[in-house]
Amino acid sequence: MLVRSGFAIAILAVLLSAADAQTPADPTGIWLTQAGDAKVRVSRCRDGICGVVVWLRSPIDPATGRPAVDDKNRNPALARRPMIGLPLFHGMSQSGPNKWSGTIYNADDGNTYASNVSVAGPGALRVEGCVGVLCSGEMWTRSRR
Repeated sequence: MLVRSGFAIAILAVLLSAADAQTPADPTGIWLTQAGDAKVRVSRCRDGICGVVVWLRSPIDPATGRPAVDDKNRNPALARRPMIGLPLFHGMSQSGPNKWSGTIYNADDGNTYASNVSVAGPGALRVEGCVGVLCSGEMWTRSRR
């Protein structure tokens, strides 16, 4: 009887861990970019996720002495937007249990790219930008603040 009880407990543990593996991981929170120069707040919005810059290592532009702006943007009206509060993700809808697809704005070059965002673990977010079938990405780490 004890053997059967132990077996039943083992089966239950396997089933519960399999259920946990299929539960979507939570992408929401504040994430530090791989370079450590910005933090992005990821939150749920509409049918997916949104990402907004909430912190910069260098919030003041040394050339102007003023808060950093989106000066690489080709649209002159958008090039004056403050970097803090800049939306990065657009149309990021869920495309898998731990994956969202849409577009991402890259303030480093002022371009928008097809993008995939996936939770790579409890403290890791994989963020990719793609041109055609070629994708490049980086790992962001969960930030406490």
